[in-house]
Amino acid sequence: MSLVRPFEAADAEAVASLFQRMLRKLRAPAPAALTAYIRDFYLETPERGDGIASLVHVDDTGRISGFVGVHALLMILDGRPLRAAVCGSLMADGRDRDPMAGARLLKAFVDGPQDLSFSETANAVSTRLWTRLRGVVLPQYSLDWVRVIRPAGFAIELAAGRAGPLRLLKPAAAAFDGLLRRSLKPGDRRWAVARESEPAKAAHASEIDGAGFASLLEPLSAQFALRPAWRDMPLERMLADAAARPDLGALVFSRVETPNGAVIGAFAYHARAGRIGRVLQVLARPGQAGAVLDSLVDDAARRGLCGLRGRTQPALLEAMLTRKLAFVPVASSVVHARDAGILHALKTQQAFLNGLAGENWSRLIGGRFD
Repeated sequence: MSLVRPFEAADAEAVASLFQRMLRKLRAPAPAALTAYIRDFYLETPERGDGIASLVHVDDTGRISGFVGVHALLMILDGRPLRAAVCGSLMADGRDRDPMAGARLLKAFVDGPQDLSFSETANAVSTRLWTRLRGVVLPQYSLDWVRVIRPAGFAIELAAGRAGPLRLLKPAAAAFDGLLRRSLKPGDRRWAVARESEPAKAAHASEIDGAGFASLLEPLSAQFALRPAWRDMPLERMLADAAARPDLGALVFSRVETPNGAVIGAFAYHARAGRIGRVLQVLARPGQAGAVLDSLVDDAARRGLCGLRGRTQPALLEAMLTRKLAFVPVASSVVHARDAGILHALKTQQAFLNGLAGENWSRLIGGRFD
């Protein structure tokens, strides 16, 4: 008989092998660093909640054939503390032998003691499983956004994802993009280009360190009814994990201020000249999302990036729609809760999710373990 049980330290090597083969799409054996990270991330973090645990599926031969990675997240709903559980990696091997393994793993997860279960990286198969278990898809949290800054460089970066040698064309692309950018008139904002020499007029960005960024999370998300309990989170470790992705470039933290010095927002993103920057988090006070997004794009342009990519939040969407961004459905944000008040906050976009309030800060999302 197959069974679902809590993940244990002795399972780490088998789970790492599943992760290497199914999610990283690599045939080589899982490196020891990946095994160690999976064990530490899911077993040795201080925020593990009572009864909230990652789960493995063991088939009728005793082999670990599935895994759902879970970490606990303390949240607040209108001042009331809640326990949330974030569903990360969901894997089930041998579907021909046991097609219900993934469904059993997910059901065991949502039946846990947490008040709220969610994932921001559910693929089409996982999303169907969530909805069959009365999970809810959150469309306005489920899109990736893209901003092109240098169009030729951006096109080569996309193509180089499949054929790395195409990056040899970067110098020619840079020359083309330079001519195009010099043709822009002051104040001209086009779909596929941005000027690095024209900072945002309504606000300006100043680089800060991780501790300074962490101190802004609570005041800049206070308007959300449902939000993380930032003071109870291991933010130093989370930001260190988020920064440990050398392929994406340095993790830049900035606060955004008005000319009179009032802080209206902040952002964190990976910046590497000539590449597409990955945005981890954007925060903005009500009514200031446009100025914060402009500051982010201007900062990336000055650093030589060819584009930006990030995850949507409903509070940013209105400003995004007028700023030459494209939206791409990559993965769904899905939630499950038995409390009607929690579901109401989520369905009415009163929740702060994604980024640090999720799983995209983890090294399991795009990190290297070689």
